[in-house]
Amino acid sequence: MKQVFSNRLLSIAAVATLAVSAFIAFSTTAQTPATKVATPANSAKAIFAGGCFWCVESDFDKVPGVISTTSGYIGGTTANPTYEQVSAKGTGHAEAVEIVYDPQKVTYDRLVEYFWHTIDPTTKDQQFCDRGTPYRTAIFAQDTEQLKVAQASKAALEKSKPFKEPVVTEVVLGTKFYPAEDYHQDYYLKNPVRYKYYRTGCGRDARLKELWGDKAGK
Repeated sequence: MKQVFSNRLLSIAAVATLAVSAFIAFSTTAQTPATKVATPANSAKAIFAGGCFWCVESDFDKVPGVISTTSGYIGGTTANPTYEQVSAKGTGHAEAVEIVYDPQKVTYDRLVEYFWHTIDPTTKDQQFCDRGTPYRTAIFAQDTEQLKVAQASKAALEKSKPFKEPVVTEVVLGTKFYPAEDYHQDYYLKNPVRYKYYRTGCGRDARLKELWGDKAGK
């Protein structure tokens, strides 16, 4: 497990010692792919990559109308990739979250808008302290209609120019999504202290506040 989390821990030098000991203590957790939950009737799916998928899960679980969130990998070339393979940056996958939602309670447009306010769309192949292609930001549309909505939303964001840097987040049609190992699912609920320490040490919320002000995470 220490090797599994090495890349993420190295990016938080200030808290490395505590983080390593915490994750080693967690090493007895089975590293098996998560069981995929059946999609409820009349629901829809959206997939977003926003850096650390623990954080993306946590953010989207707060949205009314979201039924479930699943951490996983998408956008690469290796079938059934493991966390070790993805974090080694050799498969092309991004850490992402598959969101099942009720379209009667929350629209795809609203989910895309919310997504922007939970990421830094100005950094390529990086989110906060995590660096490399697995941490790129992207919207993986599930069909051409979602693609049009996401493209229009990105264009509107670029036109509004809320910050000086260009928007580098990808908007593409999604490929096969692979659920991540069980220990990654609902990590923020299973390990709240470790999760909070990671998120704070990574500077995620501080940077979001800097970028979005009162709109951060909304």
